Amino acid sequence: MAHHVLRPPITEAQVRALHVNDTVTLEGTLFGIRDANLIAMFDRGRKTKFDWQGQAAIHTAPNVKRVPPSPGHPTGYAPVCVGTTTSARMERFTRPLVQQGLRIIVGKGGLAQGSLDAFRELGAAYLAIIGGTAALETTWIDAIEDVDLDDLHPESIWKFRVHGFGPLLVAMDSHGASLYDEVQRDSRARRAQTLARLGVK
Repeated sequence: MAHHVLRPPITEAQVRALHVNDTVTLEGTLFGIRDANLIAMFDRGRKTKFDWQGQAAIHTAPNVKRVPPSPGHPTGYAPVCVGTTTSARMERFTRPLVQQGLRIIVGKGGLAQGSLDAFRELGAAYLAIIGGTAALETTWIDAIEDVDLDDLHPESIWKFRVHGFGPLLVAMDSHGASLYDEVQRDSRARRAQTLARLGVK
């Protein structure tokens, strides 16, 4: 178990060095993505001005407020509460994002086998964050540097500038390992043992 500090652009070699149960802190750029903007891009053919190559993204639809543009708030948005949403709904978008160069996905609840296969084949990883930590996460965000597809607000694509974002747990790596699979196997084994002790067939 090791700790890694990553600053995009992240290389494939850096991602391949991550293993399940390692921890990661992100510095620099973190993109916010979610259902509506992913559907817009991959189902409806809309383009984004952002380049995913070597980047990290978090599944979120943040609570933000409009403020006068300033050096601290260049887009005229200030973060109020930036939480993480459940990743399972975005499962089908993992491979196309990773194919475009995305290296890290931050989310809650994990992703399925298709995502794990994409991580292994293309070099990416999933970092888990605990639910209910939005207030803490927001303190790690220095500014909203840019925004795209803002007609989908709040499910715009957000470009956050972050510091000390973590530690986050490597829950799915590029070597085919998944913490969620391990937990499920352990749970099934414990259930079988408990039923056997009770004489339940």
